[in-house]
Amino acid sequence: MSVWLAQHLAALRDACRRLAAAPLNSLLSLLVIGIALTLPTAGWLMLDNLRALSGDLPGVQQISIFLSLDAGKREVGEIESRLQAGQVGRWRFVAREEALRRLQAAEGMADIIASLPRNPLPDAFVVTPADSRPAELERLAKAFSGWPKVAHVQLDSAWVKRFDALLRLGRLIVVLLGVLFAGALVTITFNTIRLQILAQAAEIEVARLIGATDSYIQRPLHYFGILQGALGGLCAAVLVAVGFHLLTPLVSELAQLYGANFALQGLGALHLASLAAIGAVLGWLGAKISVLMHLRRFA
Repeated sequence: MSVWLAQHLAALRDACRRLAAAPLNSLLSLLVIGIALTLPTAGWLMLDNLRALSGDLPGVQQISIFLSLDAGKREVGEIESRLQAGQVGRWRFVAREEALRRLQAAEGMADIIASLPRNPLPDAFVVTPADSRPAELERLAKAFSGWPKVAHVQLDSAWVKRFDALLRLGRLIVVLLGVLFAGALVTITFNTIRLQILAQAAEIEVARLIGATDSYIQRPLHYFGILQGALGGLCAAVLVAVGFHLLTPLVSELAQLYGANFALQGLGALHLASLAAIGAVLGWLGAKISVLMHLRRFA
């Protein structure tokens, strides 16, 4: 085991030395890899933030339950009990007096409300479901409409379906971009390892003559691809973090104009680890293919 670990540590040191030997070339390669990973990563994060933002906007993906005008405290309490037992998500009760005050506060409505003989507005519950999928929202709306003293259930299901379809289309586009740029990353690593092999052709031939195994020769090249991919993934994380830092104040200002309190959610520790791991795997794959193809001439 100690010999195996020593061999891998030696291969890792050799890969680090190769990266440091050409700092400009290494930096350019890392930037290219970082940009290739930045675009799909930023797209995926923006879609997640867009879904979160839609839940914070007033009236978006919410179900309004309007009770009958003759509904009393007992019926309101029964609806509250049903909502608590069903664990449908967040909900709040809007009393008819509160709804009337809000309507009176609207521009041009005070005189109209004052002319009414009585309050025409019913008590209502506003439900924000935990599951915002269109099918689940429609199922909940149908279930609510069957409850006692429920006069009307309002859900803009058409808008929800359109929004969900746009998100699914966006995710598909991001996945396709991710596959495309993953292929580009593999190609970059493939070409980099090819150049490494050509530059060290004499060294590889000598190593073959003195009995070096294929694993011994290939191991530093594999580590080189892994290191390059992992560092490229971290470079992508830096680029995404900088971009989101610049966008955060503008997005927050725009969200406030629509009555939402929202801030962009950037990369977390798990995202950083995932980007580094994805870059490392793709770098190893490119190195593996390149090594298998270009070391044959030394067989």
